[in-house]
Amino acid sequence: MIESLLQLPPGIVMIVGALLLPFFGKRGAAIGALALSLISLVLFCLTPAGLGGNIELFGNTLNMVRIDPLSRIFGVIFHLAAVMASIYALHVDDVKQHVGGIIYAGGAIAAACAGDFVTLFLFWELTALSSVVLVWASGTERSYKSGMRYLIIQVTSGVLLLSGAIMRLSETGSLTFECLTEPGMSAAAWFGLSHDTAMPLSTLLILIAFGIKAAFPLLHNWLQDSYPQATVTGTVFLSAFTTKLAIYALARGFPGQDELIWIGCAMTLFPIVFAVIENDLRRVLAYSLNNQLGFMVVGVGIGTHLAITGAAAHAFCHIIYKALLFMSMGAVLFRVGTTKATELGGLHKSMPWTTVFCLIGAGSIAGFPLLSGFVSKSMIISAAGEEHMFWVFIVLLIASAGVMEHSGIKIPFFAFFAHDSGKRVKEAPLNMLIAMGMAAVLCVGLGIAYPLLYSLLPYEPTIHHHGHEEAYRPYTIPHVVMQLQLLMFAVLAFVFLMKTKLYPAEIDATNLDTDWVYRRLLPMFCGWLGWVFGVFDKAWRGVAVGGIGKVIDTMGNFFNERGVLGRPWATSTMAFWAALLLGVFLLIYYM
Repeated sequence: MIESLLQLPPGIVMIVGALLLPFFGKRGAAIGALALSLISLVLFCLTPAGLGGNIELFGNTLNMVRIDPLSRIFGVIFHLAAVMASIYALHVDDVKQHVGGIIYAGGAIAAACAGDFVTLFLFWELTALSSVVLVWASGTERSYKSGMRYLIIQVTSGVLLLSGAIMRLSETGSLTFECLTEPGMSAAAWFGLSHDTAMPLSTLLILIAFGIKAAFPLLHNWLQDSYPQATVTGTVFLSAFTTKLAIYALARGFPGQDELIWIGCAMTLFPIVFAVIENDLRRVLAYSLNNQLGFMVVGVGIGTHLAITGAAAHAFCHIIYKALLFMSMGAVLFRVGTTKATELGGLHKSMPWTTVFCLIGAGSIAGFPLLSGFVSKSMIISAAGEEHMFWVFIVLLIASAGVMEHSGIKIPFFAFFAHDSGKRVKEAPLNMLIAMGMAAVLCVGLGIAYPLLYSLLPYEPTIHHHGHEEAYRPYTIPHVVMQLQLLMFAVLAFVFLMKTKLYPAEIDATNLDTDWVYRRLLPMFCGWLGWVFGVFDKAWRGVAVGGIGKVIDTMGNFFNERGVLGRPWATSTMAFWAALLLGVFLLIYYM
């Protein structure tokens, strides 16, 4: 029995089991979701490395299951995220959230272990269809519209992936999901930005499909649009799977693709400004998610063993500390009813445990030594330095200072300290505190016992030192001193700006970036088109109605009692016309 289950895609137990949850009632569904996550985790740990679940399709052998070091680490962290999110959601009595969340997690796990494009596409789309339930479950008109935009964009990613896979099948005769890049192949050549060989269209479509889910610049705003509209527990699920699945896909298919370096650099920088001026703290976390994804994309783009291991390690740590931050803000939303900075402050007095857990998450994302973010992010920065990418190195340092400001300081400061809003509420429910405590322990544990994390990585992290390779060590004096200097100067800058009142004021407003195109410009353009059409329609209708009126008047002149065809005719005239018509018919007949 177990051997048969191990041949199926990992996560399939969660997907199938989730369909049975509605039969167990509200409380049973919550407990069942947690049980399914734990059972799937155990089965995944028992699954041997290699290819499995082989089936024949289109003359190809599809490997539905591929377990190797890269898929293993993502499978492990996806399972851990599902367990923590399920514990966090134990108090929820909305069955559809449990069903959607567990199917979503199972789909992401199965996709991360797919060995072919068909299997990847099926679970890629399943994650889109199931995750939108977590947005719609909020039950507001705004969440419905946001969910529709999210679904359209996610399904578009799947369509591009399928199109690229079909084209690749016709080009190569293979559906195997493997490295798609070759030396000298460039996506920028399609746009005249490079003199290298342009990558095949099939590969470009797959890259764009991955880029949509990874929230590349200009393709990113579905994330800030939808995540803050999801339910309290739904956002925790959402923060863990979609974007990190895309990072896995990029690491599998496009390691060393140069364009990813500069795309990642842009991703680390542009969210900083929006996060600083944003009032909704869950939306701030969505922007900081973009920032952290940028580090991972840079690591994939550099493509060395140290960079790829750094990207995988950072994805692992990021899922935990980002879930912790979203859980802490979810607890605030659950108790206070808002996460707007203008309406919060002073909550450390009534939510002390949530405050402590949030501070640990904030320290982790900022990269404080002894916390998980430090031991993963430093690998990517070191990889850039080892490859002598000076400007990339500088950009990543600036981005590290930026994330310290908007997530390391702004989130806990405005939510729990700052001005006292006077709100006094209960501490978060016990199950929420347990989930946050688990994530906090992992943040600290991974930061201290980092060799345990490094043992899960696709490659052994090594670095060149004095002409030879040696094991990578994050806790060296230069690393620690540089990071502490960076963080302390970021704190000093924040304090200076606050004291001089130069820090952007928190305003209760909705900030738009690239979504301005489809939320403002496109409706305005459609409205203008409607006005132009209305003008032409009115003019055309006037001309048409006038012409028809004239035709009717003319015909009336013929058929009224004084018209040619309406007045009485003499018998001789009628006989003449009847004879004439008969002659015409006879002529036509004989011809």
